[in-house]
Parts: sequence; C-alpha cells; structure tokens
Amino acid sequence: MNPFQKNESKETLFSPVSTEEVPPQPLSLPKKPPPKICGSNYPLSIAFIVVNEFCERFSYYGMKAVLTLYFLYFLHWNEDTSTSIYHAFSSLCYFTPILGAAIADSWLGKFKVLSLVGLSLIALGTGGIKPCVAAFGGDQFEEKHAEERTRYFSVFYLSINAGSLISTFITPMLRGDVQCFGEDCYALAFGVPGLLMVIALVVFAMGSKIYRKPPPEGNIVSQVVKCIWFAISNRFNNRSGDIPKRQHWLDWAAEKYPKQLIMDVKALTRVLFLYIPLPMFWALLDQQGSRWTLQATRMNGNLGVFVLQPDQMQVLNPLLVLIFIPLFDLVIYRLVSKCGINFSSLRKMAVGMILASLAFAVAAAVELKINRMTPPQPGPQEIFLQVLNLADDEVKVTVLGDENNTLLEESLRSFQKMPHYAQLHLKTKSQDFHFYLKYHNLSVYTKHSVEEKNWYSLILREDGKNISSMMVKDEENKTANGMTTVRFINTLHKEVNISLTTDIFLSVGEDYGVSAYITVQSGEYAAVHCRTEDKDFLLNMGLLDFGATYLFVITNNTSQDPQAWKMKDTPANKLSIAWQLPQYALVTAGEVMFSVTGLEFSYSQAPSSMKSVLQAAWLLTVAVGNIIVLVVAQFSGLVQWAEFILFSCLLLVVCLIFSIMGYYYVPIKPEDLQKPADKQILHTQGNVINLETKKTKL
Repeated sequence: MNPFQKNESKETLFSPVSTEEVPPQPLSLPKKPPPKICGSNYPLSIAFIVVNEFCERFSYYGMKAVLTLYFLYFLHWNEDTSTSIYHAFSSLCYFTPILGAAIADSWLGKFKVLSLVGLSLIALGTGGIKPCVAAFGGDQFEEKHAEERTRYFSVFYLSINAGSLISTFITPMLRGDVQCFGEDCYALAFGVPGLLMVIALVVFAMGSKIYRKPPPEGNIVSQVVKCIWFAISNRFNNRSGDIPKRQHWLDWAAEKYPKQLIMDVKALTRVLFLYIPLPMFWALLDQQGSRWTLQATRMNGNLGVFVLQPDQMQVLNPLLVLIFIPLFDLVIYRLVSKCGINFSSLRKMAVGMILASLAFAVAAAVELKINRMTPPQPGPQEIFLQVLNLADDEVKVTVLGDENNTLLEESLRSFQKMPHYAQLHLKTKSQDFHFYLKYHNLSVYTKHSVEEKNWYSLILREDGKNISSMMVKDEENKTANGMTTVRFINTLHKEVNISLTTDIFLSVGEDYGVSAYITVQSGEYAAVHCRTEDKDFLLNMGLLDFGATYLFVITNNTSQDPQAWKMKDTPANKLSIAWQLPQYALVTAGEVMFSVTGLEFSYSQAPSSMKSVLQAAWLLTVAVGNIIVLVVAQFSGLVQWAEFILFSCLLLVVCLIFSIMGYYYVPIKPEDLQKPADKQILHTQGNVINLETKKTKL
C-alpha cells in the first residue's frame, strides 16, 4: 500500500510521485491574453456586455416609465394601489436574482444564464440577468487590472443610465403622442422595449467566443446554507464550558467543511451583515417612478420651449447620472483625495444616503407648495357642489337640509355659474338634498341624492315656461397625465359630433346631453370641427391651460352658427414642474455615491465562487426596499408630504446605523480572496519529487 495515499478530505494535498511512474511534465505555456480595446487594459468582451446592458435597461426602464400612469389611467386604479403594484413588480424583479445567482454559480455559469435564460424568457429574465451581468463583466479582468475593473463598474452604470435616459424620454412620447384606438398607445410604449430585448440577445451572443467564462463551482447557495446550519447546530451541541472556544462561530463547521469554504462564507456573511440597512435607500430612490411621477401630474409641465409629460420627468435621473459619474470620478473624488480625506467606499455610501434623505425633504416642501395652490378635496361626509344656470333668465337656488334648514342660497343670472364649489356636509355617507328653485313667478321643489367625497354640478334648464334641474357627478380626478380635461353639455335638439383632434372624437346627446371627460393637449383650439345631422360648424374653444378642467356649453344662436360657453371648473396647474429639479439632483447624486460604489464594493469583497450570490444579495436589498414602499403606501394613511418626511427621517436613522457598522468593518484585500488551489502548479525535473497542488472537491 502506498504510504502517500490521497486523502480527499484535505484542502491541499502534496503527493510524492516517482519520476519513473510519471514522466516529467513540461512547463505550461502562459495563456494568450484576451483581446483589448484599442491597446488599453480593457478586455474587448466588455464592449458586448455594456451594449447588451444598454439594450436590456432600455427595455426595463422604458416599460417602467409608463407603468404607474398605465395603472392609474388605463386600468383606473387609485394612486395607492398603482403605487403598491408598481413597487410589488419592482420587488419581484429584484427577488428573482437570488434564483438566477444560484443557477449561475452552481450549474450553468454566468454566460449561459444571461443568453439562454435571462434574455429568452422576459418574465424571469431579470432574475437571470441582474445578478450575472455586472459580475460577468468583472470576470473579464485579470487581478492585475483592478483599477480598470473599478472604472468598468462606472462605465457599466453609465450604460444602464444611457438606456434609461433614452427610454424614459421616448416611451412616454410613444404613449402620449401616438393614439391607438382613440386612446394613449400603451401597446407601442410596451412593444418597443420588447424589441430592444431581442437586440440585447443578438449583441450579447456576438461576443460569445471572446468571453472569459469562469466555470460554475458547485451548488454554492446550498453549500453556504448547509455550512452555516452545521456551524450553528455544532456550536449548540458543544456548548459545554469544558470545550475550548473557537475564534469565529463559523469555525464550528471545520469538522465537516473545507477551510476555504468556511473562509468564503465568513467573507460573505460579513458583507451580508453590512447590507441589512441598505433597503431603506432603495425605498426612497425607486419612488421616482411612482410617488414623484404622481406629484408631477399636479404640476405645470409647460417649460416654454417644450412641454414635459409627468412620466418624462424621470428622464432627469439617468441624464444627471451620465453627468455626475465622470464629475465625481474625475473631479470631486480626486479633490477630496488631495485634501487628505480617506473617502472610503462605505463613507461614500453613507453620504449618498444623506443626499437621498435631503431629496425627500425637498419633495415634501414641493408637495406642501402644490397643496396650497390646489383646491381642497371633499372628505368623509362631505361633497362639493356647483350650480350652473342655463335658463334664459335669473334663477334663485336654495339648498335645504333634512330639517328644511338652509344650507346654501344663491341667485344666478342666465348662463352664469357659482364662482367656486360650495362645501356641503352630510349626516351619513349618502343623503338626499332638497332644492328650492324660483324662476320668474314659478317655484319648484326637487330632490337629488348625493354620496360623500364627490364633486357635483347642478344644471338648471328651462323647459318651455317651466324650470327643471339635473344633477351630474363630476369625475373624482378631473385631470389625467397632467393634461387638459374638457367636457361638453349640448343644449341643441340634435346630437353633436365633435372632432377635437385628428384622433379624438366624441358625440354629445341632444337636449342637454352631457359628455364624459376627455383629455387633450394644452394649447390653442380656435376652430374645432363639429357636425349635426344637417350642418357643419366650428367652435372656438380658445386657449386651454395645462392641467385645467373646462366645461363647454353648446348653445344655439339664431343669427349665427352654434357657439360654446366656456367655464373653467378647475384652475390650471400653477407650480412649474421645474421645481422638481432640486430633488432629482440630490437623489441622483446620492445614487451615484451609493449605487455605483456599492456595485464595485460588492464585487471586490466577494469570494470568487460567490460573486453572483453577493450581487444577488445586493439586488435583494432593492426588492426589500420596494416592499417597504408597498407597505407604507397601503397602510400608513399619511398625506403625501408627511409620507415624504417619514421616509426622509427613516433614512437618516438608517444612515447613522450603517455608519456605525461601517466604522468597524475591515475591507478584505483582493489577495486574501485567492484560493490556495489557484496558485501555480509546481513541477521539477529529474529524480526528485513532483509536487502537485490539487483542487478541493466541494
């Protein structure tokens, strides 16, 4: 029996072999270096990865840009539900990378997950792409080019935001400027991002032959879980005071698992512990596509030179990222370094949290300013009522309560309406109001039912020598997409067909028919084509302001064509959408310092076998952050400005906790992550022992 028989349970084995049994092995030739970009130290393969990421991010962010307004105005969900579903979807997209990372590091490898799973199946694709693509790009670099790898993560993030920049600007235009079946064209807005996913697949496959493809190293996720569980159970079973203590709690797994695996798990758990406070940052950052977009719908997007749609305001984020990344890398960080300040990765991330917190404080201030300019909303057991007199003479209106007490009294001349909505209180959620109408020498009593939290218009009309009324329920949200909203009342005895634009048509019934609300672009409408069964005519609707709600009453003029009486129900949005610029600048600066740094930090601190797992854990913090928003939106019950303040304060507290944790964290050096098995195999010539370093089978 050979006294030097192999023992596979050891981490590294030196097995002496006779030179007569095994011939001397020639020195291995160095591998041919991968092709570089223009003579630099950047592998050519990363060009395909970066372009692929640009296309994939175009698809993802282009679809997300219109998602909230799609929920709100196409599916007719309320703001809280739209916000919750938006963040539930975002959370799911960042949960699936855990599955993708397990598959990538365990069985298929990062390249196959990207090309075969991630880009082929869009539904699960984000889980295959997200944990792999950043780490896969980092794998293209040799360790001696660590500085170039750090710069790669900045370029990688630039490609993400270049795709986001273009898509968040274009897809809202495809939605709003193109009409499909008489409505906003969501089909086109979602279809173009889908096409970009096909392009992403083609580009990524083109670089297949030049990629460095590190092989998968076993079921890493399973090994990590089993190693941690064995260490905990082993420590619990050996809790006697007579048993010597060990330096680290994971050392209790040494009886079963290799030393290298235990070292890797130690490095992994140290970083994962540091990730605990991070979700709160993402809870704030990802509200740009939900709460901040909804805030923009109540602001004036007319900037003079062009008009911004509410969901186009998100374009500021990727645009500023493209500006801030080189600004921070080439200017700010270098100036800080020259001042002798050690601006470590964790310190950058803490400053990023502070900036995001300030951004939400600014958002709260903007929200308060909007509220001061916005008409109040009816609360529980309240309604808002306005009266329009379409009779040919003055009418006196008295609103009576259940006990015949006077709640409202108003005299209105012909074709006059109340200057503003009157607030009326109800005794229950729904109630009958009695109306006393006095017209000439005629007195009429009538009754109408109303429900709480609604707007109503009481329309008075003459019927021969009599006077009558009808109650019309106004829409709860009169403006959509921050655009102008109009509706019509037709006093003619014939149906009127109205062509507001080449794509927007509506019909208004005869004899005081009331149309639904129609959203149109703001601007001048001097000649709107209308048609009855026997004649065509033009209506001059004048200038329609941004975000205002108008009522047009079509009346008959015996000497001329029918005309429109114009009334403004809701004033235009007065606060410019440019007031959102400071909050976008602050949160984007915070993102550059937090997210770009965090990507590189996660890669540099990850053992080689677990880089995708740690990247997925980083993305998992994004998922948890979106769940936080979902919970707050559904259950907080706070007004919007108070919700912004809540998030701002929570992130400040989390930033303090993270700073304390980061103070005691000691970063791992790259050379400490190298495995003994990665060292060069040693061979000697002649009648001496041949020493081989074996890889451990995990």
